[in-house]
Amino acid sequence: MTPTPKSVRALPQRAGTAIVAGPWPDYTAFRHLPQSDRWRAYECAKRHRADLVAQGFQMAESYDEFIKRVTAELEI
Repeated sequence: MTPTPKSVRALPQRAGTAIVAGPWPDYTAFRHLPQSDRWRAYECAKRHRADLVAQGFQMAESYDEFIKRVTAELEI
């Protein structure tokens, strides 16, 4: 018996945009740093995402999902 493939939600795509679907950077390696450095890594992650969006990339991960994931990985 072969498993039924999971359905994949198609993202709406604007003409001329590329969808960034991952893999996403993993920030768990920064958990050992002092909190001020983890906040700095968080700000850098947000700037990097904003730069990609400003260049026309569409992110498959919503902004809220991104924030939730990064703050959990950095334990902030």
